[in-house]
Amino acid sequence: MAQATVQARTVTGAQPKILDVENLSARYGQVVALHGVSINIRAGELVAVLGPNGAGKSTLLRSVMGLTTSTGSVRFDDQSLPRRGTSRIARAGVVLVPEGRGIFAPMSVAENLQLGAYMIGGRGTEFERRRDRVLTLFPRLRERLNQTSGSLSGGEQQMLAVGRAMMAEPRLLLLDEPSLGLAPKVTAEILETLGQLNRSGLPILLVEQKAPLALKLANRAYVMSNGRISAEVDPREINSHADLAQFYFN
Repeated sequence: MAQATVQARTVTGAQPKILDVENLSARYGQVVALHGVSINIRAGELVAVLGPNGAGKSTLLRSVMGLTTSTGSVRFDDQSLPRRGTSRIARAGVVLVPEGRGIFAPMSVAENLQLGAYMIGGRGTEFERRRDRVLTLFPRLRERLNQTSGSLSGGEQQMLAVGRAMMAEPRLLLLDEPSLGLAPKVTAEILETLGQLNRSGLPILLVEQKAPLALKLANRAYVMSNGRISAEVDPREINSHADLAQFYFN
């Protein structure tokens, strides 16, 4: 398996909580998908959420963003986030890169990046500063600015999805399965970039199926099962698939 080369920074427990989720429950119609989930992220951390398919990982991110019917408390930077109103949550600084990337395929790379900066408009000095940062993070996008996004490779589309999120200048970045459908080499490249963003101070909540790669970057990890948090683990204590499997199947 390809290995991410960026290692997680050490973040002390003295750092303030930037995201504090308490007793979060969510449902789709009559189906309860989350059962009283509580997690937190401290300033500067990269926290991974691991678990099998159907564990509730994506629902957790969607609920933080106000995209589900949910109860419980979600506080960001010590302020309550609304349970509905995704645009308000994004304006507060919480931005989601969804599973499946969610790019606008008929539009160009440049137009997708403009949409990411909709809160500041698609022009001006601030817009150019943000776009230059994204194109420095992902040089391949600079070469494809006028190309339709649907014609990009899967890896390039994921770079665009992350880049578009960065155009909003998030204070907390949520990512749902960024490696989905990608070759190991491309996965390692994208996760390495996420590690670089985290090292620059951006807190990240990462849902990822490729647990070994995620654990190399994470300061802490939560394991989910059946809509609940089954364990909180220190990545330094996970040395094999067997170590992790005990948390999946407890």
